[in-house]
Formats: sequence, structure tokens, C-alpha cells
Amino acid sequence: MTLPKLRHSARAIVLDPDDRILLCRFDFDRPTGPFTVWATPGGGLDPGETLLDALHRELREETGLVLSTEPPHVWHQVVVQPGHANGHDGVINDYFLVRAEAFTPRGAMTDAELADEHIFGWRWWSPAELGAYTGPAVFSPRDMATLLAALLADGVPAEPVPLGL
Repeated sequence: MTLPKLRHSARAIVLDPDDRILLCRFDFDRPTGPFTVWATPGGGLDPGETLLDALHRELREETGLVLSTEPPHVWHQVVVQPGHANGHDGVINDYFLVRAEAFTPRGAMTDAELADEHIFGWRWWSPAELGAYTGPAVFSPRDMATLLAALLADGVPAEPVPLGL
């Protein structure tokens, strides 16, 4: 039996003082047509990196946000689904809660480098906007509005909450 090849990523739930979450817009060209996903900033671990090392690097590269503390680990997601990540059978995403003042994302990556990562925009979303969204794009994780509402209501969990797709 062959084990699935999973892409391991560190992701940040960046919340401003108004509890708005920063999401990046990923645009993909699929055989069935364009596909847009709103997801938290972050990305794959480089060889030898820890989750927190990757989180610090990815936030600096993508958004320009430099962390001064070690944020709490709040969600853990495993998705085994062919085609979910190029060259992989799925993903493992570990999410960390980051509190920051609202800012305009502009990291060290050029627009071309961001495009190579399929990132084409940023937006701060309020919890109400997440819950009311009915457009064609999807969120990752898909139930982002419910998960964020629970995190805001219950606070940081003692152990990372396991997530589905």
C-alpha cells in the first residue's frame, strides 16, 4: 500500500481588532474552468523547517507581516483528495491565530512571484461577510464562517481543532 503524498503547510488566521480575517484570493485554471478560493495566508514547509519557521517566512513573504510572538495553533486539517494540490495527493494545513492591526498586505514577493503561487488579491472579511457570501468562489476551509465564529466565541482551544475539507 502506498501512502499518500501530502503537502504540509503552515497558515495564519490573521484577525484585526474588529475580528476581520485577512484572506488571499487564489485563482486556478482547471479543465472545468476558472476556480477561485479565498484562503488564509501561508504555505508549504521547506525542508528542515518547523511549522512556526514556515509561518513566519510565509507571512513575511506574502503579506509583509512580521510576527513578534509565537501564535497559538488552533486548527489542523488533513485533506486527501487527488488534484487538491499540484503534485500531491492532498494537504495537511496547520492554522495559527495571529492578532494584528489592519494593514495593506505587501510582502517581499513580486506580483509575478505571487501569480506563480496563484495569489491574485487580498481582502479583509468580517464574520458577517463570510457568513453571507453566496458568490462562485469557495473558502478554504469550506466552512470558514462557522469555524471562525466558533473560534471567536470559544477562544483558543486547548488542542488544535481537527477540520475536514
